[in-house]
Amino acid sequence: MNTAVFNHNKYRMVSPVNMPQRHWPEHVLTQAPVWCSVDLRDGNQALKEPLNQQQKLTYFKMLVQMGFKEIEVGFPSASDEDFNFVRTLIEEQYIPDDVTIAVLTPAREVLIKRTFRALEGISRALVHMYNSTSKVQREQVFGLDKGGIINIAVNGAQAVRACAQKQPETDWRFQYSPESFTATELDFAVQICNAVNDVWQPEPDKPVVINLPATVETSMPNVYADQVEWFIAHIHYRDSVIISVHTHNDRGCAVAAAELALLAGAQRVEGTLLGNGERTGNVDLITMAMNLYSQGIDPELHLSEIQSVSERISHLIQMAIHPRHPYIGELVYTAFSGSHQDAINKCLKNYQSGQIWEVAYLPIDPADLGRSYEEVIRINSQSGKGGVAWIIEQSLGTQIPRWLQTEFSQLVQRQAEKTGSEISSEWIVDLFVNTYMQPKGLFQIYRYQAGQVSEEEEQTEFVIQHLDKRLKLYAQGVGILNCFISALSAQFTVAMDIIEYSEQTLQPDSSARAIAFVRVAVHGQNYTGVAENEDIVMASLNAILQAVSEYILS
Repeated sequence: MNTAVFNHNKYRMVSPVNMPQRHWPEHVLTQAPVWCSVDLRDGNQALKEPLNQQQKLTYFKMLVQMGFKEIEVGFPSASDEDFNFVRTLIEEQYIPDDVTIAVLTPAREVLIKRTFRALEGISRALVHMYNSTSKVQREQVFGLDKGGIINIAVNGAQAVRACAQKQPETDWRFQYSPESFTATELDFAVQICNAVNDVWQPEPDKPVVINLPATVETSMPNVYADQVEWFIAHIHYRDSVIISVHTHNDRGCAVAAAELALLAGAQRVEGTLLGNGERTGNVDLITMAMNLYSQGIDPELHLSEIQSVSERISHLIQMAIHPRHPYIGELVYTAFSGSHQDAINKCLKNYQSGQIWEVAYLPIDPADLGRSYEEVIRINSQSGKGGVAWIIEQSLGTQIPRWLQTEFSQLVQRQAEKTGSEISSEWIVDLFVNTYMQPKGLFQIYRYQAGQVSEEEEQTEFVIQHLDKRLKLYAQGVGILNCFISALSAQFTVAMDIIEYSEQTLQPDSSARAIAFVRVAVHGQNYTGVAENEDIVMASLNAILQAVSEYILS
């Protein structure tokens, strides 16, 4: 039983900004901001397995090809990995003339000096310095008052300026972030940023970037917009400051917050592709740029190949793209509802190339991203695996794994091509059950018993019903499924291997049943089995027997 106490009274609402005459609600976006990708720094540090040097270089090249002119490439004072990557970019001349790389550093002199050493010989760079400014950080983490926090920022700014003066051949740009800006008192955020700028002395032709990060998203997007507008109205050196925002997605509103911040006067947006970042992620630059595109605004990024780029990024960061991800998800240009399908089809028939896009339920033309509109409820020879999988999910309550989606949809397509007409959902479900789940009459698991023989291995006895008799099989190894496939291999004197496996719970309650999907390789051929049972192990063993039966009967 869950013993957690769900108590809203221990939280308090973020105080609204006292702005009797806010202006951002009246504004309209007309152009793209300056985009700064932080995939290789903020995004990379959020990965369970950070990118290696070659992967970072691949990622960097993709960002350049997409048109990013500012790319934060690492935290060179924090690790040799990041330090060496920055050196590689410089020494191997991977940085185009029109691209500025940025690096992050805390406001600590020793780390700032190491950061500048990493940048030696570069023609142009942006040094991004930060320190935490929120009340909770001041009081509970650093034990300092406001004056102590300002001293950290000022001393860091002086160290940045001194290091830059020692390398006059480089065109230096500076950036400062009051970390946790959204949890910092606005007057104090302005005070500390003014103190930093008093050291750096920005000018219109040499502006400083002041970044206002929603390090933790603590409020509704309109409150963040108010904070940004209030800050802009009170900051000194306004004509020499580029206001940047860096929103996180703790409340699921990172894109909305960044968009409203632009209305409030921000000029630059930091974020990551696919929104990868700490906790729930950063603002997703793909979504935000495509949002502008959908409003007839040039996003100033090359997005026509974003589908393939996103898939490559997904592979690099080892995170799947959600099928409902805006613009690039597998199902976002798919209509399941019959009324939606009808409306879309009618609009598409009326649409002429070159016209203003006005198609029901489709905010953009999928063809712009190399996609097409798909129907998946009505299945025929042209239907894809998404529709077939959806029908199985609706009928059997299970999501079949992608490898089986591909295999089964091909089987459906072959059957549909034979008939040359639409086929019913009932027919598809019957085909799935009869092909993969209906017992073939050869084998059924009767019982199994495992005993530990060492810290890692176990000895397992299996009793299977084979026609009218029972067979006892034995195997020793790591894991019951591996033991079972070894025992079957010995019984039939043929090498068998499990190459795909997936399991699910069908009902999230005490009467839950489990379903297992298995693909077994025998002599270079693959055989699939599916089975369900109250016990997931029994389901898995029977699924293996289903696959083995397919092999024997083939």
